[in-house]
Amino acid sequence: RDFNERCAQCSEVNWGLTDGGGFYCRSCHNVTERTREVVNTDFITNSRVQTISKGSKKQEKNDGGCEWYICEGFQLVLKKQVEALEALGVCPQMKDEILCNFWRCYLQKSKQAYCKRPAAETVKALSVCESSTDVDSDPERPSLLHLLSLSESEGDLQTDCSFASSVSKVSESTSVYSGSVDGSLYIMKNQKEKLRMTMPMTLSFCYMALLWMREPITLSEFLRFVVEGHIPYLNVFQHFPEKMKLCGLDLKIFCVESWPVYEEVFNKMHELAAFLDLPRFPDITESCFLHPDMLCMKYLMEANLPDELHNWTCRVVKKIGIGEVDFLTLTPGNKSTRKVKYDVLAAAVIVVVLKLLFLLDDHYEWLLSEFAEERNKNNTEGGPYFEFKKWYEVVKHSLDVEQKKLDEERAKYLWRCEKPLFYSVKKKSKVLKRRQMVVNLQNQFGKLSGSVQRAEKPNPSSFQLSWSEENTDGSCFHGHSLKGVLQEKRGLLTAMNPDYWLCTVKLCNEKLCGHLAHYKDVEFPQSYHFVLGLFSFLLRIQPSYIHDEVCMIEHKLFNKKLHKKLKYNTVLRK
Repeated sequence: RDFNERCAQCSEVNWGLTDGGGFYCRSCHNVTERTREVVNTDFITNSRVQTISKGSKKQEKNDGGCEWYICEGFQLVLKKQVEALEALGVCPQMKDEILCNFWRCYLQKSKQAYCKRPAAETVKALSVCESSTDVDSDPERPSLLHLLSLSESEGDLQTDCSFASSVSKVSESTSVYSGSVDGSLYIMKNQKEKLRMTMPMTLSFCYMALLWMREPITLSEFLRFVVEGHIPYLNVFQHFPEKMKLCGLDLKIFCVESWPVYEEVFNKMHELAAFLDLPRFPDITESCFLHPDMLCMKYLMEANLPDELHNWTCRVVKKIGIGEVDFLTLTPGNKSTRKVKYDVLAAAVIVVVLKLLFLLDDHYEWLLSEFAEERNKNNTEGGPYFEFKKWYEVVKHSLDVEQKKLDEERAKYLWRCEKPLFYSVKKKSKVLKRRQMVVNLQNQFGKLSGSVQRAEKPNPSSFQLSWSEENTDGSCFHGHSLKGVLQEKRGLLTAMNPDYWLCTVKLCNEKLCGHLAHYKDVEFPQSYHFVLGLFSFLLRIQPSYIHDEVCMIEHKLFNKKLHKKLKYNTVLRK
């Protein structure tokens, strides 16, 4: 009543109030930047009839926001991630020549761009249909739980019939607040759509590009860099431009509140490669970093094991054929070949070699340690004999320290980013005030308790455990000799141990239960469990996945003996 200025568009004086307290013209629905300061709270409750549901959204657009789509948000995330990889030393061609082409192909095959009628145009048409209807009161918005439970299937976006059905299905739910144009429609997509873009899939895209370029980075190492913050993933949306208003349902898409999972990223990468119809990847040869011989050398150094073990790992790799180009090279869509986890495979080879030489049955390896200890007392020439017991004590101490440090860092990790998040425009001011209050309290308590400020994150390193031969305390075992566990037979060095125990006699169907063998630490010797735990820490995966690869290698290595044993057992049953 007190606002008598004429509308800039229609020159009428017929004003109403939006949800945000601003003025809008009832004649042409023009929204002004002027707001009314209300003292009487009763007036707010009585003015609900004079509001429109679209006022807050239009005001956000007038505040400098721009229209953007979910695929553009993921494109920005991929750009940040690949730029971080380039800073770590990855080939600059990966961004424009590899990852960019993968992303364009995905957008085209998922009908989000580079096609006759992209999904984005459908969403824009929906928003036009909604804005053309006059709404005099704020409709009842569906709850988020109800929205996530919808399971209508999405049709072909290029046909007029499916477009009409999409309008009828989402006309009500698209009023849910989000900064992007298609945030609500994206949430409503069929949950059975396996390759709908998600934050973990951005990591799958990057790893697929790394594998294509044959970069010296394994998947476990790549995910570790992500967790350590060297590659943007957690709270990456805070780097979005100011014009890309991120709120509401967008946060459900881009906000990550869990650590990346090795198996999920690995499986999605293979699904993506098949979905994009990619050709055979470049060959993994012996000179490539991802070859088992190269990775075994790296993990032997990091596990503080003798260098002489590398000759044995190479012999195992050659005997069972897991170093062949056809076995290691990825061929998308070929279901007959096994998906190779290069880092896990190399760690499993080392475990098998340790079982061949030391048996790892909680008895034989300790006898060998006592023998090596006696030899080292009287040994004056050459390098010292490798003592498994001493190696176990040194590595276990370092492993416990690093594991405790890792657990503390994860427990102290603040999942909330520095940039405040809000799911509704109405709660924006309240969230900002609350966030400022939390920051002030943290600073005050920090000063009172004298807590040390968080140090800058260290530079990324390929090695988590480092051992130097220059140390005089004997904590480095790289140069130690295996003479105590080897014997010369017919001109070849063979293991003194003639026995070997198998982790499992029969493998499971990996497609049915997800594992080749089941692993429970109580059912296996503690030495074997410790070695699995060591490589589990280095690769940041569950020990059961390394156990699977160990079982696979054993069955390839002892295939003939296992076949004879199974055949003999069958004859006895008859």
